Amino acid sequence: MHPKTTNVPSHLARKTFSIGPAIFQAGLLAAIVAGLSTASAQRPAGATIPLATIQVLQVRSNDFAPGGLIPRRYTCDGEDLSPQIAWQAAPAGAMSLALLVHDPDAPADFTHWLAYDIAPGTRDLPEGASARGAMPAGVREGTNDFARRGYSGPCPPPGKPHRYVFKLFALDARLDLPVGATRNQLEAAMKGHILAEGRLTGSYRRKE
Repeated sequence: MHPKTTNVPSHLARKTFSIGPAIFQAGLLAAIVAGLSTASAQRPAGATIPLATIQVLQVRSNDFAPGGLIPRRYTCDGEDLSPQIAWQAAPAGAMSLALLVHDPDAPADFTHWLAYDIAPGTRDLPEGASARGAMPAGVREGTNDFARRGYSGPCPPPGKPHRYVFKLFALDARLDLPVGATRNQLEAAMKGHILAEGRLTGSYRRKE
């Protein structure tokens, strides 16, 4: 016995075939959009900030020029004072600033100064702010790679000059790290919160 078949007019068959893919595509698109909307709604605020949106801050110093020599006064061969550092206004939405000073030419990328929870309206740190207790109210300093809290100036081995990079970060949150935090702790806490970043580089060379 042969199964009963139903004849469908050819013009209706063609329409069914042509509409089917369109309906499928529209449904698929709607599902994708819904999925993206759900993912966006579930993403924690401030969880990540795309690198492309990070702004550039201008950082400068009255004590040395960009790319210039850092005076002996601010090194282990002198008074070891922190130099004056200034910067442009932080972008809207900034809740705090952080400063990281390091020597990328040292074998293990040596850290010289960490300061964080700087109020976003702050525009500079005066000369000797770290050693003289002149840091703005509320600012906390971390532990550098000399195992000291606060600033320790350039002190490379005799020979080739080393670069010292002063990095300033504008953040969309207060970090509330404890006093004496390490560089690893600071960088981990800043992850996903950087709105803007600037840097100033100087160099220092000790004679043989």
